[in-house]
Order: sequence, then structure tokens, then C-alpha cells
Amino acid sequence: MSTHLSLIGKLGWHSKSNRAVVNSYWRLFALTLFCGTRLCAEEGSSNEPTTSYEIRWGVQIPTRDGTKLNGTAYLPINKDDGTSLKEPTIVLVTPYVSDSYHKVAGYFAQRGYGFLLVDCRGRGNSQGRFDPFINDADDCYDTVEWAAQQSFSNGKIGMWGGSYSGMNQWLVAAKLPPHLATIAPVAAARPGYDFPFYRSQPIPYNTQWLTLVSGVAVQNDLFGDYDFWTQTFYRAYRNFVPFRQLDAFLGNPSPIFQKWLQHPGLDAFWLNLTPKTEELAKIKIPILSITGQYDGDEYGNLSYYWQYLRSGASGASENCYLVIGPWDHAGTRNPTAEVGGVKFGPASLLDVKDLHRRWWDWIFKLAPKPEFLKDHVAYYLLGPGNEGKGAWRYAPSLESVEKSHLALFLNSKNGAQTLFSAGSLTTTPPPEGSDSYVYDPLDLRRGEQVENIPYNEATTNIDQRLASSINGDGLIYQSDPLPEELCVTGFPTLSLWLSMDVPDTDVEVNLYEVLPDGVAINIWSDVVRARYRESEQVPKLVKAGEVDRYYFDPRFFVARRLAKGSRLRLIVAAPNSIYYQKNYNSGQIVANETKADARIAHVVLHRETEYPSQLSIPLGEVSK
Repeated sequence: MSTHLSLIGKLGWHSKSNRAVVNSYWRLFALTLFCGTRLCAEEGSSNEPTTSYEIRWGVQIPTRDGTKLNGTAYLPINKDDGTSLKEPTIVLVTPYVSDSYHKVAGYFAQRGYGFLLVDCRGRGNSQGRFDPFINDADDCYDTVEWAAQQSFSNGKIGMWGGSYSGMNQWLVAAKLPPHLATIAPVAAARPGYDFPFYRSQPIPYNTQWLTLVSGVAVQNDLFGDYDFWTQTFYRAYRNFVPFRQLDAFLGNPSPIFQKWLQHPGLDAFWLNLTPKTEELAKIKIPILSITGQYDGDEYGNLSYYWQYLRSGASGASENCYLVIGPWDHAGTRNPTAEVGGVKFGPASLLDVKDLHRRWWDWIFKLAPKPEFLKDHVAYYLLGPGNEGKGAWRYAPSLESVEKSHLALFLNSKNGAQTLFSAGSLTTTPPPEGSDSYVYDPLDLRRGEQVENIPYNEATTNIDQRLASSINGDGLIYQSDPLPEELCVTGFPTLSLWLSMDVPDTDVEVNLYEVLPDGVAINIWSDVVRARYRESEQVPKLVKAGEVDRYYFDPRFFVARRLAKGSRLRLIVAAPNSIYYQKNYNSGQIVANETKADARIAHVVLHRETEYPSQLSIPLGEVSK
């Protein structure tokens, strides 16, 4: 069982990885190429090559404005006599240069599918200028329809790919190209939702990704130099470099980066780059969507899914299948049994290539539906503990996995300001009271002591440095040990009632399972910028002393059996991080803020009867 990781970049960033290493998801960037055979192929399946293939390199694909895109066609041929086979064609359009997917294309061509790799406009050997998200819908439409007319295709077109290439599948499907018969978006990012902004907040990683796609080739080695980026982001953090100057500070001034910063909220610029509900309502093709519980683009991927199902599209619930593994971003294409210290177990090693092949066989060749898709939603239930236990579970819909909810109220006796004087999470409303913390943008301890450290991928999701570093600059709440195992399946939410003395700040929350042996597993997180507490589209600065509700509902799916004796731990703090845009709390345009604008935020968390700050945990069926 051989695997190959190609550092060809990723799109999207937000992570449910341990905040102690500060959103380490930016490091888990590789789009994984499929080579070799994964476990969990279906019983009796034959995943052996059935054909040989030939390559047509430098194929020119015309678009509506005259720009020509570069393609490489992998075409199945009879492996005995070399004659051409006219088969369905799978299209992948990527900004990461089509050669990166050579083995993927060869794999599917050997199993009876034409595979057309296409460089995005302005990337690789394609003409034009690369401007992320702007031209993808039209270019993908033109590519699909061009491919359907070629002599090597039987006119039936599907699409494949993850991250950026997952995004452009939703974009083109909403345009309804006549020959597009199915899409299979994996870890699909969504412009303005989870990249390059999440909850209307950009991150320094944007400059790293834009460096990856600068020029026409892929800057793999520079992009993947962890030490360089960590130290460079740390220097910018330590020197209080205004975020708008970050691209120049890093040595790669970017008009794209500057354009993005002109649209910090979810405004018309971003909304026009993503499918409209009325467009999705017209989609009638089968869709196979895949994401992971530790996938940084889970938020974007699931937002398409929810919007499509709720669009009123005829047959949407029957046409759409969703798989949620335990994986990180790269693992959605090449699953591994462990990420960042969290063990998933051998059952998690789904043969994703074979699932896609079987999906296309079902759609295009009248084969049986893939046996793995026993219902419209397949999700992986982790735990208990961290021993690599887990199993696939099935449901007709995501809503149906939530059978009830456990309400946990935030409470404290000693202020909840350190790990050793933590507050509590209780099932009964607490007495009247409040807790408070202080966020000083000029305090660099978090970046220096927690983040500016050698990277250890083996512990990113179980590291506890954030919890141990909280000392008056955040709040920690923990539950009593669980008297019995608890099956958490669904979407946790958190409602906090906060007041503060500054017009704006950022509030991040992280939820952990703390095992009886003390290991803490990060399972859920979110962040809200105060000015966007009511709407990501309409900023509203905070009035000093006014109590407002901050609702954390990122729609990140959790499926974990919490072990008997475990505790839940919730951390509330400002993301004072080398990997976040720093909010100086002044209420001005955050990208322009400087050290001189810094204001210390005194944040009060209310837990009175009128303001019941509480965590809602979704519960599923008792584990089998």
C-alpha cells in the first residue's frame, strides 16, 4: 500500500485543530494524489486496471472570450490492440498545474474513463491572467461543453477534484451545462465563507497561498517551508506590521491580496462569486460530496450542501449523497488513520478513488449503486477514547442524526481565568454572575510562548499549550467527569452574552474532550468578530457596556463517542495569534490598524437569568 503526497497547495484554512498550536490547519495544506490502494474497498470489488491509456498533451480549449486553456487528455485504449475507446469523460480544472494530477488521471483512465486535466486561466500553460474565483464558472462551463463534443468522449461528462477544484464544480453545476451529468466535489472551498475569509476575517495564510499560485508554475517548495512561514508570520506579529502591508512585508506584493482586503465582510463581491439559491434549485444531476471532521473547508463544503438541499430543487434529497470522514483536508482524498495525534482507526481508511470509480460506474454505466453509500449520509463515528476506534454510520439526512441536545451552562466560583481555577459547565442554570478577561493587542506572550515553536504535526490536535497559557486573557470552563459514555453527533452551538469597553474585538472558542488520562482532543471551534456579531454582511460596532449575544454556530459536524470519565473543556479567548489578522480593538478598518491604534479590551461574559450563556451539545443514538 503505497501513498504519495504532493505539496500542490490547498485552498481554505479554518481548522478544528488544537488552538494551542494556533489553527495549525494552514500546515495541512497538501492536496493528496491517489496512488496505490486504500483499505475498505467493497467486498468482492475488483479495482484492477481494465484498459491502457494514451495521452494528448497541450490540448487547447477555447473559452467564450477567446482565451485558450491548456489541457492534458488521458484517454483509455484497448490494452490488447491499442484501439481507442470512446468513454465518459471526467474533467478536473485546477490552479495547481495539471501535471500534479498525472497519477490520478492515469488511475481513472486505466479503469475506463477519459480524464481531462485543465490548468485554470493564467496557470500552467493556459492563457490569460489568474484571478482566483473570477472566471472559473464560465471557464469550467466552456470546458465541459467542449469536452463533450470531442471525438474521444461519448458526450457524458463528470467532474472530480477537491478544495479549489471542488469549489469550481459547484460554480459550474449552478450554470447547468447540458452535458454535465454529475459532480463529485471534495473539501470544496467557498469564496468569502471559508477562504480567503472565515467569518469575515482574513489570515496571514492568504499571502502564503497567493505565493503558491504566483506566476504560472506552482511554488511547492517555498509554500511548504513550514519554518520560513512560521518565522515570517512571527516577525510580522512581533513588529506589529499592519495587515494591509503583510504581502509587501513577505516580499511578494499582491494586487489580489489588496483587492480581497477591500471586501472584509460577506458583501456583494463575494456573494456574486458563489451560487445563488435560485440557481442551485435548478440542478438535477447526482452529487457526491465529501468532507472531513478535521477538514478546514468543511464549512464551505457543507454550506453548498445545505443550500442545495434547502433550495427547493426537485429531487435534491434523492440526488445528493454526503460522506463525512474523520479526516483533515488532505485526508478527504487520501485518508490516514491519524491526524495531529487523534487516532481514527483502520475502518476510516476508505478507498476514496474506488468510491468515485463506482459512483461513475453507477451514473454512466448502469452498474449498481456503490455499496458503501447505504444511505444518503455516511459519517464516521470516532471513539471512545483515543485508541483508534471508530465505525461508519448512516442516516437519511444530517438533521436526523441529532436526536436530542444537552444544554450546558457556563458558571464559575473563581473567575475561570486559568486552567487551575477553571469554571464549570453544568446542566442547571448558575447563580447570577459574570466572568471577565482582558485582551491587550500589544501583549505578545501568546505568539512567543505558544506559537513561535518548532512544528510537531504529531500533536497538533492534542496539544494543551493554549489551555495552560490562559492567565487572565481568556476563560476556561470544564464539565464534571461523564458518568457514562456520551454519543455526540451533529452540530454544537454556543451562545455567549458579552459586553466590552471597546468598539470591536475578536472572540474565539474551542471545545475539547479531556480524556480520563488528561489528553485533550480538540473537537470543535469558531471565531466571531464583534462588529459582525449580528450579520456578516452588515458591520455594527459595539457600544461600550452594552450586553450583546454572540452566537457561535459554524456548522462543523462532530461525531464522537465521549468516553466515560471524560470532561468537556471550553476555552473563550481572543485569537492573539501569529496566524490571525490582529484586531487592535479600535473599531477602524482592521487591515489598516497599527500599533498606535491599539486599545485594551475588557470583556465580560454574562451568565445571569436574562443572559444565559450556554453550550448546546447534539446527541445521537446510543453507540452500538
